[in-house]
Amino acid sequence: MQAGRNKLFLTLHNKPVLAYTAGAFQKSPLVDGILVVAKDGELEQIQQMLPQNVYDKIIGYTIGGKERQDSVLCGLKALPAEYDRVMIHDGARPFVTEELIAALMGQLTPECGTIAAVPAKDTVKRVDESGFVQQTLKRSELWNIQTPQCFYTAAILECYLRGEQEGFVATDDASLAEQYGLAVKTVPAYYENIKLTTPEDLDVAEVFLKRLNLV
Repeated sequence: MQAGRNKLFLTLHNKPVLAYTAGAFQKSPLVDGILVVAKDGELEQIQQMLPQNVYDKIIGYTIGGKERQDSVLCGLKALPAEYDRVMIHDGARPFVTEELIAALMGQLTPECGTIAAVPAKDTVKRVDESGFVQQTLKRSELWNIQTPQCFYTAAILECYLRGEQEGFVATDDASLAEQYGLAVKTVPAYYENIKLTTPEDLDVAEVFLKRLNLV
């Protein structure tokens, strides 16, 4: 993001990015609790940004790890036992909607997780180390994966613990589920559910705020 600080602290319409993200789950009647996983050294700032007297569904804050996978595991370990289902979401995706949360929860089973996804728009090619095309992949079978990613807590925690034990590194929660035999189903999402990554994304986010009636 080249912002000199955590992108979650950047503002859209004078409101921090993270506040939009947390607010989406705070408003959802399907969400009973929110556990915030924070970077070491930023916990106090995030607690001030997301105070429990405003976000009363927050059940706790915990320090994450070096990588995303480590942080999710920290969150899963800190989650109280009564929360038998969990939605894992990136703080930098502020445009999750109630409809998406409901769709993910509605198709979740103990044997099969659900993940937000959109069809790939571009042609994707497999290339070798020298840049030569080896194969053109069938676009109709390709989806871009987003978050939330939703699982029964015990099932995805087992996958994370096995990944930690075996040193398996995954790019998302579903990859760990796939590795250890847990089925995963894509749930159609929407292209506005972007992860804020580059400075250009902030300009796009302003448009999406209005399109999704968030301002």
